[in-house]
Amino acid sequence: MKVPFVDLTEQHREIRHEIDSVIREIIDQSCFVGGAHVETFERDFAAYCGTRYAVACKSGTDALKLALMAVGVGRGEEVITVPHTFIATVEAITAVGAHPVFVDIDKATYQMSPDRVADFLEGECRVEKDGSVVNKNSKRPVVALLPVHLYGLPSDMEPLLALADRFGLKVVEDAAQAHGASYHLEGEEKRTGTFGQAGAFSFYPGKNLGALGEGGAVVTDEQNRDQDMRLWRDHGQSEKYVHVSADGWNMRLDSLQCAVLSLKLKRLDEWNEKRRQVAQWYRERLQNDDRIVLPVEPGGRKHVYHLFVVRVPNRHQVREELSRQGIGVGLHYPISLHLQKAYQHLGYRPGDLPASEAVAESILSLPMFPHLTEEQVDYVCRTLTAALG
Repeated sequence: MKVPFVDLTEQHREIRHEIDSVIREIIDQSCFVGGAHVETFERDFAAYCGTRYAVACKSGTDALKLALMAVGVGRGEEVITVPHTFIATVEAITAVGAHPVFVDIDKATYQMSPDRVADFLEGECRVEKDGSVVNKNSKRPVVALLPVHLYGLPSDMEPLLALADRFGLKVVEDAAQAHGASYHLEGEEKRTGTFGQAGAFSFYPGKNLGALGEGGAVVTDEQNRDQDMRLWRDHGQSEKYVHVSADGWNMRLDSLQCAVLSLKLKRLDEWNEKRRQVAQWYRERLQNDDRIVLPVEPGGRKHVYHLFVVRVPNRHQVREELSRQGIGVGLHYPISLHLQKAYQHLGYRPGDLPASEAVAESILSLPMFPHLTEEQVDYVCRTLTAALG
C-alpha cells in the first residue's frame, strides 16, 4: 500500500464542479485582480475568525510582514519568537528591519513557552521610565511577541497576553497552520489569529484552508491597521495611480484564489473534524507504545491537526523504513532556526535552546489530510511499530 503524506485529490474532487463553475465565471467576467470575489472572501474569512477585518495577500510570509508593519514593528527593534517553526516566521521579522530574539519552546506542546518568555523579559531586559522595554545585551527596544500556533495547536495565549500587557508588547500571531483552531480565554472560545493586534494566515495548498497556489491573509479588529495594509499590499495606492505611501508592494491575492478559498471555507470545519478523527485513529493505535511520543491537546485548546507529529527514537532509520514501505513522511522542522547558517550572526550556540533542539532531532510527521482512510492509518501504524522494532 502507498500512503501519501498529503493528498489533495479527494478534497478537490469533492468540490470540483463548484471550482470549475467559478473559474468559468471569472474567465467570462475577465476580472482577475480585485473585485467581488476578493471582497467576499475577505468578509467571510473575517467573520469565520471572529474579527472585523481580513486583508488577503499573496502569501503567508507577506501576511506576517504586513501584520508586523501594521502593529508598528520597525527597524532596529526586537521581536520575541521561537526557533521551532518555518523560516517565514523569522523572515518577516527581518523583512521589516527588526531583529528576532529566540526563546525556547514547551517540550510537551512544541509551542512558545510563557516561562521562557518571562525569563527573558525579567532577566535579560530592563524597563525604562517611559515603560518601554530594552534588551540589556543588545541595547535594542523589545516591542512584540510573535507566537506560532504550530501544527494546528494554539499557543498558550493567556499567560503570553498577560506578559505582553505587563511589558507593553504588541502581539502578532503566526496562525499559518491553525485555521479554525481555538483557545478558551476567560470563558470564551476564540479562534487563533484573534488574540493579539493582528493574526497572519497562509493558504499554501496543503494547509487546512489551502488555495490552488500561494495565498495569505491578515485578520485584525483595528480599522486603521486594515486600511494601512490595504495600501501597502497595492503599491501604496489609495486609488489607481494615487500613491499616498512610499511603503508599497504588489502583495495582492487574485480573484481566482479568493473564489476557491471561499468555496473551501464553507467546508473548513467539516474537514478539520475529519483531521481530528484521523488523529484519534492514530492515538488509538499508538498510545500503548511507549517508544512513541504523541502530540498533546491541553484542556481549553482545540487542535486542528494541520500535521500529526510524533517523536521517535532513531528517527532517521524509521523515516527511511517508512519511505521504503510507500509511506510519505515529513520533518517539521529538522534544524532549529537559531542553529541555521542564515542566523548564525545572532550568536546562538548548540545547547542554548535545549527543548527546541531535542524536539528537532526526534520529530516525524505522519500522513495527515481530511480524506485519509482508517485502512491507511492502520497500515502507517503497523509499519511504524515494525520500523521501531
